[in-house]
Amino acid sequence: MAQADLVFTNGPVHTNDPARSRATGLAVTAGRITAVGHDEVRELIGPRTRVVDLHGRLLIPGFQDAHVHAVYGGTELAECDLSGTTGVDEYLRRVRDYGAARPEREWITGSGWSMESFEGGLPSRQLLDSVCADRPVFLLNRDHHGAWANTRALELAGLTADTPDPADGRIEREADGTPSGVLQEGATGLVSRHVPPSTAADRLAGLLRAQKLLHSLGITGWQDALLGVFNGQPDVSDAYRTAALDGTLTARVTGALWWDRGRGAEQIPELEARRKELSRGRFRAGAVKIMQDGIAENFTAAMTSPYLDRCGCATANSGISFVDPLRLREHVTALDALDFQVHFHALGDRAVREALDAVEAAVAANGRRGNRHHLAHLQVVHPDDLPRFARLGAIANVQPLWAAHEPQMDELTIPFLGPERASWQYPFGSLLRAGATLAAGSDWPVSSPDPIAGLHVAVNRSEPGATDGRVFLPEQRLDPATALAAYTAGSAHVNGHDDAGSLRPGHLADLVVLDRDILTAPPAEIADARVERTYVGGELVHLAG
Repeated sequence: MAQADLVFTNGPVHTNDPARSRATGLAVTAGRITAVGHDEVRELIGPRTRVVDLHGRLLIPGFQDAHVHAVYGGTELAECDLSGTTGVDEYLRRVRDYGAARPEREWITGSGWSMESFEGGLPSRQLLDSVCADRPVFLLNRDHHGAWANTRALELAGLTADTPDPADGRIEREADGTPSGVLQEGATGLVSRHVPPSTAADRLAGLLRAQKLLHSLGITGWQDALLGVFNGQPDVSDAYRTAALDGTLTARVTGALWWDRGRGAEQIPELEARRKELSRGRFRAGAVKIMQDGIAENFTAAMTSPYLDRCGCATANSGISFVDPLRLREHVTALDALDFQVHFHALGDRAVREALDAVEAAVAANGRRGNRHHLAHLQVVHPDDLPRFARLGAIANVQPLWAAHEPQMDELTIPFLGPERASWQYPFGSLLRAGATLAAGSDWPVSSPDPIAGLHVAVNRSEPGATDGRVFLPEQRLDPATALAAYTAGSAHVNGHDDAGSLRPGHLADLVVLDRDILTAPPAEIADARVERTYVGGELVHLAG
């Protein structure tokens, strides 16, 4: 019997394979799994075999992230970071210190501030002016659907009381109409297009910085959810193409090409050409990202009924459908016929329905082509639409970390949705019971890329470390094995790597070693787990410590 290149012993090994869900040993040869079992796997150990004694630590398939912005996240790691706090004084200190340490920078850019830190979720330009008035400051918020700018940035962009709101966004204003310093959705591009663009070297460095972080979290592959020019942000596709060609891309990546919502079907030939040009090595540009709505906190998520005001009365606003629903059906049908996967941003229940209607139109016109269309975010899903996912083969791409009580949910979302609609949020359990396939992702840098933190929330419906005992819609909890399957097999399926989501002979040896068995530990302790080793194709890409 031929010796293996790599053997793991003294499991447990969780396989995601119903035929053999648990084992204690696994062997790898030439980048693929060659045996899964128990003591018999030791027979494949030879003089050149690398042997890893698990000592009871858990071996699982590699995590995959079905919705992440890796290059943006890696680039922002080198910018002014406002994450990890909600203190306004701390935000201002970081902006001041960042600017003081980088006098050569023409603009101060960064991200990570939370809407919950400010009344109504709206900081002012004057706050930023107090720590930096001579240089423009432009800071994306935590969810990246809004930005905070100082007066100098607004002046350089030419924004005044007479500047109209763009069709896909909103300029927040002071009483006399002067821009207040907050820009929502498409309005962020009015300022961001004036920020000095990143270079190709910056973008490549951001990708490699992100890849190192994601591997350290056990992530072996992902879908980058935005490749294209968006709101003044540069196209990061060149970073992937360069890394794929020179071999520095060690992860398996699917790229979602940006659908320009200001254009129509005339862009489809361009998307075809980009798919062919960019797909190299471990990178495939086989998806198209259509952003159908915004977010609930700034009232741009598309809802089937109006948002409420602070008094609980219906307003005239039901959010924004960025693409006309009838045109959406036509575009998705055309993309499906060309075997593109469509990756929808669909957060409100109207956007979810419009996306499902588009998938239904594509299936009716083209038959079932197996293109694995998926809807990301799914914050509010109308109960009538839950069974449509399984019926249409549309995949539910969830971001579990958001499904918990925290100030942005409790103060800026639930009061404006009302009790019934608030109870439809992040319906992971209902989707599963309705037969939907679940995939999972992070939306980093919007939120943490750590899949273990996401698993914790999916299972517990409370944030790691929460001590108040509150559980967010407990009937929507997932059991640990189902949540893990979403982060591994489900996301691998979305990303086109069915042979990476479970541990079976012949499958890719994309593997993660955790320091404990999260499937048998108390659910409240899932977040305590840590990644010790990450392998892609049997090659070690991360070793803790």
